Amino acid sequence: MARKSLTDMVADDLLDRIVAGEFPPDSIVPGELELSSQHEVSRMTVREAMKTLAARRILRVERGRGTFVNPFSSWGSLHAVLRAVSEGEDDAAVAIQLIELRRMLETGACELAASRISDGDLERLSGQVERMREAHAANDVTAFVESDLAFHDIILHASGNIFVAVLFEPLHRILQDRRAETSRVPEIQANAIAMHAAILAALTARRPELARVAMDKHMTQTLEDLKSYVLRAP
Repeated sequence: MARKSLTDMVADDLLDRIVAGEFPPDSIVPGELELSSQHEVSRMTVREAMKTLAARRILRVERGRGTFVNPFSSWGSLHAVLRAVSEGEDDAAVAIQLIELRRMLETGACELAASRISDGDLERLSGQVERMREAHAANDVTAFVESDLAFHDIILHASGNIFVAVLFEPLHRILQDRRAETSRVPEIQANAIAMHAAILAALTARRPELARVAMDKHMTQTLEDLKSYVLRAP
């Protein structure tokens, strides 16, 4: 593994402080002189680190005023956004937006998979649903989450679109963490099993539109369960 440069180390440390809430959105960050003293590096190194974060739209430079932190919604780095979401405060808006993203990508992937999925993939999907049932009966949240994630991963790859699976890979950690939270609720597990079984039936029938609708219903149920059992929204 390549060693991080001083510039990368300073940039990562500043991002850590932003994610931790030390510098909230629209707040000003310390100047080059202060940061160079804190890290015991040259001002040039600090300048390059801040340029790196500015290029990712994490920071913005306002001439004559200083360097400020942008809101998460303006950031241009998926890695940084996921880091902020997974390490920062767990709020309702982020949880809902994650489901919205899944709906946009996974319904399309499921539709594609219906006409491309292999018999072997269908067998693997059936096995994951059965393992979800067994984990539900045994109250094994870890096993339930593993099978849930594996089920969706099979569909993403069965879509035959290489970009879909690549786009989802960085989301794996945050999806795993959030599934572990929601899957502690037995009612959510039961709903998920029913939805996964319906998706499997649509894929087995190899009916693209039915598969899209089944996945969309799953996302709707997931959102309703999140609001009802986790966020306790009215």
